[in-house]
Amino acid sequence: MHIHDLITDSAALANLCARLGNAPFVCVDTEFMRENSYWPELCLIQIADSEEAAAIDPMAPGIDLAPLLDLLTVNEDVLKVFHAGGQDIEIVYNLTGKTPHPLFDTQVAAMALGMGEQIGYQNLVETYLGIAVDKGARFTDWSRRPLDARQIEYAIGDVTHLSVIFPKMLARLRKTGRGAWLDQEMERIADPENYRNDPDAAWRRVRIASRKPEVLGRLKALARWRELEAQDKNLPRGRIAKDETLADLAGNPPKKQADLARVRGLSATWAQNDIGARLMTALGEARPLRTDELPPRDDRKPGLGKEGALVADLLKLLLKIRARDIDVAAKLLARTEELEALAAGQREGLAMLEGWRYEQFGHEALALVEGRLGFAVKDGKLQMTRAEED
Repeated sequence: MHIHDLITDSAALANLCARLGNAPFVCVDTEFMRENSYWPELCLIQIADSEEAAAIDPMAPGIDLAPLLDLLTVNEDVLKVFHAGGQDIEIVYNLTGKTPHPLFDTQVAAMALGMGEQIGYQNLVETYLGIAVDKGARFTDWSRRPLDARQIEYAIGDVTHLSVIFPKMLARLRKTGRGAWLDQEMERIADPENYRNDPDAAWRRVRIASRKPEVLGRLKALARWRELEAQDKNLPRGRIAKDETLADLAGNPPKKQADLARVRGLSATWAQNDIGARLMTALGEARPLRTDELPPRDDRKPGLGKEGALVADLLKLLLKIRARDIDVAAKLLARTEELEALAAGQREGLAMLEGWRYEQFGHEALALVEGRLGFAVKDGKLQMTRAEED
């Protein structure tokens, strides 16, 4: 494979993308920094097909990334391959408002091949290539320039190894007939809604015990205020205010700005500065949540009940048995919340009751909750038994 020198100019990048635009697939990875910012700072982009690979410096003065971004988000003829690519995809979305498509995530594919639910890149390389990845540059400050040869070599290795692994994984998926299993998962990962920063939805990430509409309404207003402040200042949202501080303010709102001086987790200066004034404005404009906005109750408590919780536990056991039998990650077959919903009586809108998931697991889960399936121990191994056979 030909490894290019670090690409720092627009012409070289355009030429590379023109060639890669004819490849069946490209492997993509990024290096970024986000510890001290709201928006991830893109510091390096690595890309490879089966014949050539390059690292691209997006911080190089005057470099035009448009050909690369078009390759990733517009060219539908090239499959984009990532490993655990959520944060890489988020960066592309922040730059373009689009996500790479079509895409393939090797971590998700590993789930279908019985390699666990979250296999790391290092373990994937060791499994497929027998190579121990040098992680010496793992904690590099990628924003510092110049980058040395070891750093660039480390970064490019992430895509050159992946370009060899991907065809091997694809061959295994075709041999096992499990390639179609991944289509829905890959489309879910590529859905732009997963990466949209909606300030009005930010409150859903904050843990709070209360379900009172007025408390949650204040939390929604506060979380929106914090999100906008963090975006404007390009600071991590926790630097503006911690989650627990928002929850405390929502439950015990200050009556006037001067009261902010006594709120744990806030600077005393907020009692008289502009950011404190904006916080108080957000609180003053808060409205109770509508009934249709309220979060669902915990199904394991009033909705599911004690017997339903036991049924959910049996479904989780069934999931473990089935995942073991077909050698696939349990998480790919069904998620805990789906099992609990099934145990509570829900039958619509569950992915495990559709398509290949129904064939591999869902029909047995239904049989269990409907009393047509049970457990048995045979030769020391836990197995399923049909009720009509007893």
